[in-house]
Amino acid sequence: MLQPLPESTPEPLFAAHERSYAANRYVYPVISRRAGGLSIGVNLNLDKFCNFHCVYCQVDRTSSGEDASLDLTRLATELDEMLRLSVSSRLFDGPRFAHTPPQLRRLNDIAFSGDGEPTASAAFPQAVEVCAEARRRFRLDALKLVLITNASLFHHPRVSAALEVLDRNNGEIWAKLDAGSEEYYRRVNRSQVPWRQILANLRAAAAVRSLVIQTLLMRLHGAPPLPAEIISYCERLQEIIAAGGRIKLVQLHTLARPPAEAWVSALMAAELEAIAAEVHKRTGLPVATFP
Repeated sequence: MLQPLPESTPEPLFAAHERSYAANRYVYPVISRRAGGLSIGVNLNLDKFCNFHCVYCQVDRTSSGEDASLDLTRLATELDEMLRLSVSSRLFDGPRFAHTPPQLRRLNDIAFSGDGEPTASAAFPQAVEVCAEARRRFRLDALKLVLITNASLFHHPRVSAALEVLDRNNGEIWAKLDAGSEEYYRRVNRSQVPWRQILANLRAAAAVRSLVIQTLLMRLHGAPPLPAEIISYCERLQEIIAAGGRIKLVQLHTLARPPAEAWVSALMAAELEAIAAEVHKRTGLPVATFP
């Protein structure tokens, strides 16, 4: 578990993950609890397209998105400038990040995380190459390339090829698994992607590289997840391991910002810790919580 921030640190460091910075179109910085430092976000979904419609989604989909086409030259330019600001620490001179504690003033990753599913972008493979090249150009061998994803498109050839590029460039996949049962998956993620496809993709991806599993836990109409759902969730994790897959970490978190549906609310920290203890007991996997 990360140490809590000093009381004098403003909450917006974690509560406001703005996907904008200066005049940038694609690249934005955030201080991430889960990354334990500075994460350079890459938003490939300005059109706000996502094949999940999660009840807890924090993207404003009441307004239309922008053109889905990706200007790779502009992406590379924005990324270079953000890396220069980050490596030199000049990013922390401005008011937005001036109160960042010293232990979080470390550049952790370039993360594909935006207003939709990153792998759904037609230019996802090319964007991965751009980010990998920037990492090499700045000689940042320890810098991770992180993909935050719902795992729905791993079976597509163009996506699987891009994942191989990630693997060669200190890549890490943070894959969503919010449910243990198909019924709960339909209720929470509200996707037309078959549940069996998500599970198959997770098993196949984990057989090639170690995954981080991300799970958002919440109250629906005031009720937390039922114990039977948590048991089913643990069974899905166990199935990945039994199939030869590797799971580096299970991240359990709850709402930090306003969700899409008003009847969705956050769990208390004690509830999250209790579920984490149960998951660890049943699976033996390392579990981190983010209330």
